[in-house]
Amino acid sequence: MVARITLLLALMACSAPPSLQTDERARVPAQVIAPSSAAWLERATREEEERPEIVLAAMKLKNGDVVADVGAGTGFYTRRLARAVAPNGMVYANDIQPEMLAILREKAAAEKLTNIIPILGAERDPKLPERAFDWILLVDVYHEFQEPAPMLAAIRRALKPGGRVALVEYRETTTHIRREHRMSKDEVLREWLPAGFRLVEIIEEMPMQRMYVFEAGRRRTS
Repeated sequence: MVARITLLLALMACSAPPSLQTDERARVPAQVIAPSSAAWLERATREEEERPEIVLAAMKLKNGDVVADVGAGTGFYTRRLARAVAPNGMVYANDIQPEMLAILREKAAAEKLTNIIPILGAERDPKLPERAFDWILLVDVYHEFQEPAPMLAAIRRALKPGGRVALVEYRETTTHIRREHRMSKDEVLREWLPAGFRLVEIIEEMPMQRMYVFEAGRRRTS
């Protein structure tokens, strides 16, 4: 009887649906922040909490660079990027919500920034030109991608030869942020490395976030 039960349990395990055999740590994408929460993206404390100057310093931007801000929201980082690459550089500000891009346009106009190109993207496609960017920046947005695989493929295609990606995500230890809005190193690397990116460095200096620098590498086939 014991042998029969053991065999039955083994057969049940082998025939379990794939969804039950996946890694228990599998990540569930967070909901996309709504335009009604736009004020939080421009909160007075954000600069002190996130220290965006660390991101900009690590990117070593210069006049003439072409940069994409994917998931730009209201343009908190877009506007800083635009000043960093001026007067000859350009920033493509991508978002999937037209309401966010409308706010971004207003704020850019108020700061007299003319080197920003708003781009309305989709869940599977950021609508970025291919082989165009020196840097692509994603700040606290990747965890919201509902279709991460096609988005990563499109981001990779959008890089110039030698171009890089700056990915910023809340650390898993930043406990006042909801879990689905935080990512561990393992979660990030488990998704980005098989998608054809090579890790260049990880920057831990930000108060609550972690910054990853990637460049295009070989896609894994297995």
